[in-house]
Amino acid sequence: MVTFILNGREVKAEEGTTILQVAEANNIYIPTLCNHKALEPAGLCRLCTVELFDGRRKRFVTSCNYPVWTGMEVNTDSEEVIRHRKMLIELLLARCPNNDYVNQLAEQFEVDAPRFKLDDDDCILCGLCVRVCERIGANAIDFSGRGTEMEVATPFETLAEACVACGACDFICPTGHIKLSEITDKEIRPILSEYNAGLTGRKPVYVPYAQAVPNIPAIDRSKCAHFLTGGCKICADFCPTGAIDHSQVDEEVEIEVGAIVLATGFRPFDPTQYDDYGYAKHPNVVTSVEFERILSSSGPWHGHLVRPSDEKEPKKIAWLQCVGSRDINHCDNGYCSGVCCMYAVKEAMIAKEHAKDGLDTAIFYMDMRTFGKEFEQYYNRAQEDGVRFVRSRIHSVDPVPATDNLVLGYVNEEGEAVSEEFDMVVLSVGMEAPPGVIELA
Repeated sequence: MVTFILNGREVKAEEGTTILQVAEANNIYIPTLCNHKALEPAGLCRLCTVELFDGRRKRFVTSCNYPVWTGMEVNTDSEEVIRHRKMLIELLLARCPNNDYVNQLAEQFEVDAPRFKLDDDDCILCGLCVRVCERIGANAIDFSGRGTEMEVATPFETLAEACVACGACDFICPTGHIKLSEITDKEIRPILSEYNAGLTGRKPVYVPYAQAVPNIPAIDRSKCAHFLTGGCKICADFCPTGAIDHSQVDEEVEIEVGAIVLATGFRPFDPTQYDDYGYAKHPNVVTSVEFERILSSSGPWHGHLVRPSDEKEPKKIAWLQCVGSRDINHCDNGYCSGVCCMYAVKEAMIAKEHAKDGLDTAIFYMDMRTFGKEFEQYYNRAQEDGVRFVRSRIHSVDPVPATDNLVLGYVNEEGEAVSEEFDMVVLSVGMEAPPGVIELA
């Protein structure tokens, strides 16, 4: 242990700990722009400078990368230190006068309009983006230029091939200066959550779902920066128990059993084959699986009934039945999937329960197949509770100009052409055998 004086008080700390770490542990505030727990401290911004007395003379050191030692005396807010910080903030304010982050610092330290010529930049040259890119292992960006001409840029100021589009530089930038479109031409896409049917994103290190067995995080090797570049391993540094081991590999284990159950499962039908329904073109056209996640308390909106485009509560929802079932025109699925009628009725009933105001629900169907114990009674109850059942095949789903609503075109049972506007459309997708099951058979 190391014993030293911090702001007139004796404190103890582990050897190798920095002044900034000890100050934070003792609830002493030291500002810094360039320090981040995931990166090695660099002392680039100099805002964390403190006054150090070594027994002979006073000097100034950056607290984020200066280790503590026995007998030293540190003052984090002396008059000289405060004057130094104000000067740095004044320079930053002149460089980035319109940046919220810098203006908050200026207000905190009572720095008024700077005495220097104003610029219109939003980069404070903290270096976080450059250092995190190095840590990731991509080295796609770096500092270029000198003095007032210094800036963050890619080599030769062209789109960088080395960039892996991980987004770490954009995430860590405190001022919003970094624009990934200026660094790479790779497509920037979130990692979609399989459990939430792609409605939300997930991290490369994630728990597949709340009740997963075993309920421990997994690493997606196809997305993890370490497996893409050989660098990073930030998660291993942050794990308090040291549980993350990137060197683990898949193993084949032989076990002796008495029987094998082939639980083949199914694959939901891909409704993009129905071009007239606008799935994947309009955010408010969703599949029944996606709508299940919207209604679920563990889903992306915690069970609140909202539509994806603007997260507002819908007033009218339509269900389109037999999408991918009993259809040999769009696909070769002439069979009935057997579950779509009843899950659509269930979803309409639950949606009504979740709606704060009145909800108009309409199910467009060919035949209602309610085989199953008391299914017919549930269907009758849905009709009594106001769920509309319209016997018709929808021929088109079109967006309403200047809104997020949708127009359904169909022919009713009287043979009349009808157009009706809805806030959301749910496609009741059928089931298909997965390719792996066909191969297994």
